[in-house]
Amino acid sequence: MTDLGVLPLWALLIHLAIELALIARVLLKPYRDPAARLAWLVVLIALPVAGILVYLLLGETSIGRRYTQRMHAVLAQLPAAGSITPTHVADARATHLFEMASSINGFGPCGGNTFEFPDGADATIDALVADIDAAQRHVHLLFYIWLTDRNGLRVVSAIERAAARGVTCRVMVDAVGSRALIKSQYWAAMRKAGAHTAVALAVGNPALHVFVGRVDLRNHRKIVVIDNEITYAGSQNCADAAFAIKAKYAPWVDAVIRLAGPIARQNQYLFVADWMTYAGEDCRDCLNEPVPTGRGDIVAQAIGTGPTGRYSAAPELICALLYAARTQLTVTTPYFVPDDALLLALCSAAYRGIEVRMVFPARNDSRIVAAASRSYYQELLDAGVRIFEYEPGLLHAKTLTVDDDLTLIGSTNLDRRSFDLNYENNVLLQSRGVTAAIRARQARFIEASHAVTLAELSATWAPRRAWRNALAMLGPVL
Repeated sequence: MTDLGVLPLWALLIHLAIELALIARVLLKPYRDPAARLAWLVVLIALPVAGILVYLLLGETSIGRRYTQRMHAVLAQLPAAGSITPTHVADARATHLFEMASSINGFGPCGGNTFEFPDGADATIDALVADIDAAQRHVHLLFYIWLTDRNGLRVVSAIERAAARGVTCRVMVDAVGSRALIKSQYWAAMRKAGAHTAVALAVGNPALHVFVGRVDLRNHRKIVVIDNEITYAGSQNCADAAFAIKAKYAPWVDAVIRLAGPIARQNQYLFVADWMTYAGEDCRDCLNEPVPTGRGDIVAQAIGTGPTGRYSAAPELICALLYAARTQLTVTTPYFVPDDALLLALCSAAYRGIEVRMVFPARNDSRIVAAASRSYYQELLDAGVRIFEYEPGLLHAKTLTVDDDLTLIGSTNLDRRSFDLNYENNVLLQSRGVTAAIRARQARFIEASHAVTLAELSATWAPRRAWRNALAMLGPVL
């Protein structure tokens, strides 16, 4: 730690003023949970120099005044979210859950949707390429990570083919997650073919970004909308399962659902809002096209969350789903660093006799998150939650099934990064067919997993348990 005693008095006074100002900011900032306040106070007081730097870089959740003002201006121009699809009256049991979801973006539950559930990364890209090749009006894609591997380049080629035949193609990626694609020849090739491209949350000079907004806020969404009729929801990035940038954890195992029907218009709304914010092109006309006629019986509702949206929207919705369960809950997520409310909801479900199963990857690409996740195992197991660790690869699917008719699927992990820092998108579905298909896939994950036991936890080396608990304490900071 830096020796502050050797600094001149004026420097010490300036440092003290900055530290006190940041401590006041921590105490006065609205919507910050007590654990987060305490964690940041510990960092600022225990690390008087490094703590200030860390807080300036990571302590706030602002994307910057320019982006925030632009996003709010865009949303003000768009039609009311609740008016873009006809509202379907959900089953009485789920009405309050769809109302909860409606409070986040304004979308209502829409019926008449159909689904397909591709099995694996290649099958998902097969379906996506086929849909792009069949597109007649427009193709809209947003990915957090888009790699220049086999599957990534298959989609690039499909975009080039679609643009060449006159289809309007808009392609957006996150500045950090897809930086290799942005710097590659393929990004330029899509533009040359006629596709429009945009980069979300450009970083620029990280050293100067502290004066603009938090450097690590990311657009983690995966949105596909084709001809306002087809959309995808799930966890897969535009990449091979081998996931070349982190190949030692491969295969990356995802879950993506293909939906056709009115729900595509709600994902379109999320895409248009992001596109107009970052690309600056007005494409509101996409939201004025006739809504496709519903041909199925699936009730669906899109949910977009992020740091410029309502605070704590994602965990509130997830907790509402957990408390709605009557017989069973199954959760799959690669990253699990819950807040107190989510942990309590999981344990409460098990205590009231619900069969609660949680599936995590046995090997995680983030050792810190993996260690923090395992610090919660004891409490969950004591409550009766069954925990499984998936062995064949990195389980990256983010799914939640409730009883036999409710499913939440999308990009949100059960961690504070997804809850507070990332832009995410999910779809809430009421359908026995969808839920049965997702539960069958979840069952396959469990079959390829080992069950974590209390005996296994008891045998864990005491210093390792202490390390896990210490990391969990810093969860609000991490």
